[in-house]
Amino acid sequence: MSTEAKCPKCSSENVYQDGNLWICPECSHEWSSFAAEAKSENEVVPDGLIRDAYGNVLSDGDTVTVIKDLKVKGSSSVVKVGTKVKGIRLGDGGDGHDISCKIDGFGSMNLKSEFVKKV
Repeated sequence: MSTEAKCPKCSSENVYQDGNLWICPECSHEWSSFAAEAKSENEVVPDGLIRDAYGNVLSDGDTVTVIKDLKVKGSSSVVKVGTKVKGIRLGDGGDGHDISCKIDGFGSMNLKSEFVKKV
């Protein structure tokens, strides 16, 4: 049994490694040892700024591009990759949706900053 790592879900020290995965027997959580190493190397100090998927700081009025097809909740429509969104407004949606905007053909909606790229 290894005590060099802790479970990221329940903080248990009773974890063991199985190949490339770490496993917590208490909460049945599994995670990659590579993901744990990458997370510790790229750990970002929370500074209160909202950043796009590539780490660029966003501000009100910026233009962003969607980097992933996004399903619109309550609709069968999809916001396609490459859709340009102008004049964003930043705010705290509480559920991770920190960008308010209007998209042509869809109207007002909220986006997560992790799915956009600053233009």
